[in-house]
Amino acid sequence: MFVAASTECCPEMDLAEVVDLLQDLEFTAIEIALHESGKIKPSELVSDLDRAAQILRSSHRMDISGYSVELASKGEQHYADFKDICRLAKATKVVNLTIPSAELGTPFNEEVEHLNQLVKVAETEGVRVAVRCQLGCLSEDPDTLMVLCNNVDGLGVTLDPSVYIAGKANAKNLDKILKFVVNIHLRDTRPDAFQVSVGQGEVDYGKLVSQLLREKYDRALTVHMAPMEGLDHRVELRKLRRLLETLV
Repeated sequence: MFVAASTECCPEMDLAEVVDLLQDLEFTAIEIALHESGKIKPSELVSDLDRAAQILRSSHRMDISGYSVELASKGEQHYADFKDICRLAKATKVVNLTIPSAELGTPFNEEVEHLNQLVKVAETEGVRVAVRCQLGCLSEDPDTLMVLCNNVDGLGVTLDPSVYIAGKANAKNLDKILKFVVNIHLRDTRPDAFQVSVGQGEVDYGKLVSQLLREKYDRALTVHMAPMEGLDHRVELRKLRRLLETLV
């Protein structure tokens, strides 16, 4: 296992600025968010894949642990754009792609069909798809997430323990989904607050790492913290990096 940080920790910064900041904080790996609502827009990347690869390689001073992908396109265009993102991942030697979960109320069979298509597209480029744990989405319940993974061969999970502390599933056991985990997003959390200062929440990092070791997990522990008013964000990021590095 190794410690990484997401560009979503610094949503107002360009990629080069985030890389500089994270290097100053002694991170060695980065997860890059390719979100249509963010600084690095997939629609701009897929229009020129060679240039996109050059832009993303500007983080070559840090290992890229994965991409988080959120596309705005729909229908067949969505799968065509995702195919291009998978090609980009292969060109930049990235294996893990994290994608959003469907919102609550989405028919289960519809989501299974959608995820199956994404996984098939990704496999042609040697890329792995992981669905992200999210509040308000099908993945906010670990039982539903397990059934999704059982119905979509090759689908992984980007585990976010905060979802299962601050959400409705806070009494449920996560052991059943650990074997599917290929990425992890971390911050500190309480039942009444999705993100709190490091050390003030209920995330048991030591227990989580022990559980993952039993599953032979050897990938990123990704710091995924938004800036909080009244707190020094650099200090918070550094605290969580140091805490996680004592455990791996």
